[in-house]
Amino acid sequence: MKKLGKMNEIAWVAGIVLCALGVCLITKADFGLSMIAAPAYILHTGFIKIFPWYTQGTSEYIFQGVLLILLCIAVRRFRFRYLFSFVTAVLFGLTLDGWFFVFGGNAAYASLAVRIFAFLMGGLFTGFAIAFFFRTKLPLQIYELVVTELSDRYGWKNTTVKQIYDAASLLLSVLLAALVNHSMTGIGIGTVILTVVNAPLIALAGKLLDRVFVFDSLFAKREPEEKKKREDKQKR
Repeated sequence: MKKLGKMNEIAWVAGIVLCALGVCLITKADFGLSMIAAPAYILHTGFIKIFPWYTQGTSEYIFQGVLLILLCIAVRRFRFRYLFSFVTAVLFGLTLDGWFFVFGGNAAYASLAVRIFAFLMGGLFTGFAIAFFFRTKLPLQIYELVVTELSDRYGWKNTTVKQIYDAASLLLSVLLAALVNHSMTGIGIGTVILTVVNAPLIALAGKLLDRVFVFDSLFAKREPEEKKKREDKQKR
């Protein structure tokens, strides 16, 4: 089967849209969010009581903005491309609020069957979204940027930094839930399930995407085939 090419930019858009849809459905399922999405959600549940404009999407990009500042302090440098990751975070937040508008707000579904279906679909969409993000060369959200930049700056293993970051996010979520709401709002059995299945789900989604798509850029100049053949001969 011939693969579909020129998917770099489309993958970036798909990552934003699907990730926002996944977080929306998981929120409405009310079994607990992932440790990555939980801190922004918990802050939203607290601050919206004071500031009606503080939507879950707004909380997402404000929280990611704070993360970006902490990242710059940790790596002791600032790169202009970091700002593009913040733009990605803002677009994600706006898209998330858009999905909540489509689905009638972020209140949990009443039916248990609907909640389970929403959770399963939300996890699936999120897994494919992150797999899309990992294949695009465009700016990632700040969550992913923190892991890649810390690994690059200090020469640590990506997997090690990711594990530490996930553990720190879970701890932060528990602390915020206790301080802001005096309960474990946003954390539940769904948080545990997502922690366990996220990595293998993303890996599986990535394999499926690689079978169908080629993630080169829409704007990359395609070299004439004859020229490529000549260069290959010269290398030999």
